[in-house]
Amino acid sequence: MSPVQVDPREADADGGKPAADARLPPALIAARRFLGTPYRHQGSRRGVGCDCLGLLRGVWRELHGAEPEDPGPYRVDWVTRSGPDRLLQGARRHLREIARADARPGDALLFRWRVGAPATHCGILDAGDRLIHAYEGASVVSSPMPHAWTRCIAGAFRFPE
Repeated sequence: MSPVQVDPREADADGGKPAADARLPPALIAARRFLGTPYRHQGSRRGVGCDCLGLLRGVWRELHGAEPEDPGPYRVDWVTRSGPDRLLQGARRHLREIARADARPGDALLFRWRVGAPATHCGILDAGDRLIHAYEGASVVSSPMPHAWTRCIAGAFRFPE
């Protein structure tokens, strides 16, 4: 299923500043600001370029300022088949792990594409069972989350307040 890009103007009604809505979690508002940001491996800057981890890093900076740690360099595919689960370990250090069933818009989801393999993709849950994530070769999009992806969720996390 190909992603459907949401027009960033729908998320940013005020020229890059989303309209205040007390009902939306701050992490979701921050993530929607990244819509349309070009894909760039290891990038994390809104409007300039980011990858999936960079989206989470950029949202963290918008919510909390400086990042808690530098992830260091990583390959486009993170790892081939095995190795340390760096993405999951980092999320557990800095985000609050929640039950998958409790995930709501604004929460981070990590994906593991094969049993026993490390998590290698992440995004932020959007309303309507959509996922905001960096789509390689394109940009940050909000796309419907395929049902098959729900079986690949390695963890669900909430940004600290």
